[in-house]
Amino acid sequence: MHAFFGSGAAAGVLLVLAAAAALVIANSALGPAYFKVLESKLAGLSVLHWINDALMALFFLLVGLEIKREFIEGQLASWGRRALPALAALGGMIVPAAIYATLARGDAEALRGWAIPAATDIAFALGVLAILGPRVPISLKIFLTALAILDDLGAILIIALFYSGELSLPMLAGAAACLAVLIALNLRDVRALPLYLAIGAVLWFFVLKSGVHATLAGVALALTIPLAGRGTESDEPEHSPLHTLEHRLHPWSSYLIVPVFGFANAGVSVAGMSPSLLLTPVPLGIVLGLFLGKQIGVFGFAWLAVRLELGVMPAKASWLQVYGVSLLCGIGFTMSLFIGALAFAGNAALNDATKIGVLAGSLLSAAAGYLVLSLAKSRQGSPRAPSTGAR
Repeated sequence: MHAFFGSGAAAGVLLVLAAAAALVIANSALGPAYFKVLESKLAGLSVLHWINDALMALFFLLVGLEIKREFIEGQLASWGRRALPALAALGGMIVPAAIYATLARGDAEALRGWAIPAATDIAFALGVLAILGPRVPISLKIFLTALAILDDLGAILIIALFYSGELSLPMLAGAAACLAVLIALNLRDVRALPLYLAIGAVLWFFVLKSGVHATLAGVALALTIPLAGRGTESDEPEHSPLHTLEHRLHPWSSYLIVPVFGFANAGVSVAGMSPSLLLTPVPLGIVLGLFLGKQIGVFGFAWLAVRLELGVMPAKASWLQVYGVSLLCGIGFTMSLFIGALAFAGNAALNDATKIGVLAGSLLSAAAGYLVLSLAKSRQGSPRAPSTGAR
């Protein structure tokens, strides 16, 4: 059991089990009770809103911590390291969104979901790679991690720019004041995590009431948590508040927050649905965006980056393995469901169509990616670095 929870595949397995349980319950005699519990109110918010706005703020806090760490000391610490995953992530957002928008162009409401297939579920995708073990070179796992981190950053920007509601200036002012205090604490090298978290909780409240989606408070808080210290061994990055909080949050996110989110958001009743539903713009756009758009965008932009010597091919990885990873990027699950809930808030029919499309597209991508990577072989030796000097 300890080995299971210590593996990278555990989070993905738990997420799949949670989603499967939600689907079974939603289509059983317990279905009405399942939906009633999610709609019940606690302190003015429904249970579903507490999960999507509060628990997921902690998930986005972890994402923000990972983004900051990777940019300062990790695989994205230099422009040379950022180039290939950045361009691949860009292609993996542009092409799926374009496919969805093309299919939904005649329906203004459906078109609001254009960003749903642009997201990648990092936990699920890395879980599949973990199952494959040593058959996949470590450089490819690093490439996927960096790509998914940048993909998450893109998703955060999309949520902030396109899926916020009417803004409340007083609440935004309160949020700005909290953020200013957090930045001042960082600049003064204050390293008391409880203080940051307490102010972060107030920041979350202001953002929740401001019209900007509450989860973005988690990202803003993460960017103010200190990483580099001054002067003593205990101030080294590995002992920093950022590392401490990231390590503490990671198991809670992987084994509680994300599975609970999946359980609350994947449940959809298929009673009365016909197979023709998959041919309507929302689910079809999502399926094709995730399964075709991601592999075309990620692989195509990665290939161009290497050919144009803008990035370096992952060491010992073959192009077939890069293609397999491109397929895994079509696993949208957590982030796609989250964006779908924002895009179609209040529209039950389109929310259900989103869930069907995300589940189908993610499962297709996971199965195809696993098959390709299980058959692909690594290259022998390291590739020649391009003349640009990127590394």
